[in-house]
This record gives sequence, C-alpha cells and structure tokens, in this order.
Amino acid sequence: MQRTLMVFFKIENLSISFGGLKALDDISFQMEKGGIYAIIGPNGAGKTTLFNCINGIYKPDSGNVYFQGKNLIGLKPDKVAKIGIARTFQNIELFKYMSTMDNIMLGRHLYLKTGLFDCMFMWGKHSFAGREEAEHRRKVEEIIDLLDLQTVRDKLVGGLPYGTQKLVELGRALALEPELLLLDEPCAGMNAEEKQDTIFWIKDIQDELGVTILLIEHDMNIVMDISRRILVINFGSSITEGTPEDVQKHPEVLEAYLGADEDLEHVA
Repeated sequence: MQRTLMVFFKIENLSISFGGLKALDDISFQMEKGGIYAIIGPNGAGKTTLFNCINGIYKPDSGNVYFQGKNLIGLKPDKVAKIGIARTFQNIELFKYMSTMDNIMLGRHLYLKTGLFDCMFMWGKHSFAGREEAEHRRKVEEIIDLLDLQTVRDKLVGGLPYGTQKLVELGRALALEPELLLLDEPCAGMNAEEKQDTIFWIKDIQDELGVTILLIEHDMNIVMDISRRILVINFGSSITEGTPEDVQKHPEVLEAYLGADEDLEHVA
C-alpha cells in the first residue's frame, strides 16, 4: 500500500467575510518544507487577512489550515507560535523604549520556565532562573550576529533607522525558533539599499536556519528574485499559483496589477 506523505503546510478552501464583504473566497494552496513562497496581489486583495487566519487572529468562516498535519483552526496566536509559526507585521510592532536585545528577548517568552516568584529570588548566575536567562540571551546573541545587529544591540529601537527596526522585528520572530516564518511586507517603506539588505537576510535565514518562508510583498523584483512559487489573489479570490516565470506572464495577473497587457518583469 502506497504511503501518503504529510504536506508541510496547506490551506484548504479558506473563506472569511466581514459585514457581507468577502475578504477571502475559497483560497487553497500548499507548501513544501524549505524554500520561499510568496503571496501577491493589489492593495485590499486579502493578503494580510490570510496571514491573520493562519496565525489565529481571525477565525475563518470555513476551510482549514494545516501545519505538519495539525489543523490550526480555532487555535489562539500563542498556540500557533508554540507549534512553530512566527510572524512579522506590516507596521513595526516594537517597544521603542526598549533595547534591541530586550525586544528580541521578548521572542523567547514561550520558552521561559521561570515564573515571577522565581525571578524575584534570582540571586546569581548559578540559580535556575539565572542559568535560564543566560541561555536565552545566548540564543538572542546568535540572532544578533546572524542579522549583523551588534552595533545596535544595546540601543533603544525607537532611535534606530526604519530599516534597522524592521530587522529587529525580524530578529524577534526568529527568537521563537520557527519552522515557518510569515513575513508581511518585509521591505515596505525601505529605500533601495535597505531592500537589498533585507533580501540578503531572508535568503540567509532560509539557507542557514532551514526556515520555510511565506511572504507578502508588493515589490515584484523582490518577489521574482527570491520566490520558489507564487500565489496571486485579488478581491479575496485566487487568480493563479505557480512559478515566478509562469505567474509574470499570466494575463489576469497583468490586468490586476497594470490594467494592461504588459509583462511583470518590467515592473519596478
């Protein structure tokens, strides 16, 4: 009897409405472990809503989200994070009066075993709480080294350049040690140099850490450069799914983006 291999990540017939408006309409796709997968579409297409359904912020009206065979529907965001899915957001969600180190340390909270009472009696580095703190800081230092954030490790993030803040948020997501990383417009608002740096980090994360990446991005040059496969949605519905080469020539994709018969490879 032939064995059926478990799909790493799968969305099946996902739909959700808000006040009669169909935000997602029967969306389905699946991802293999490893690699970089992109979701594209015009503003208001439903891309962030899809992410919100994946990580438990929204509960869809119908459909399923499977991660390594487990259905995520009904799980709260912290439970989704615990099973290996981390996320960044369109708008930076950092504590601006905390340092880079402390912001990334917040991503380790799911692994903390020491409670408030124990922390009150953390009398030295050899106590349980002290050893636990040192271990988590070691993990964070590895992320700081990976993302080349050493020069800003002790600086308040509110005073850092926008691109660096986006990198700190990425570091905090990595602190969860995810198997699947959701990146919601990681290059939004960046200049050309910052975008190139971010592309480098995304590729590095995928190569060195083996993290599977699902990203939303409007910059087509970035999407075509780093993605293995692409899902295109518009008005909550799927237009097409396939390789970058196939997607950029699809007539409905060209119409959704440009309103004209023009190749996406010429879009900046």
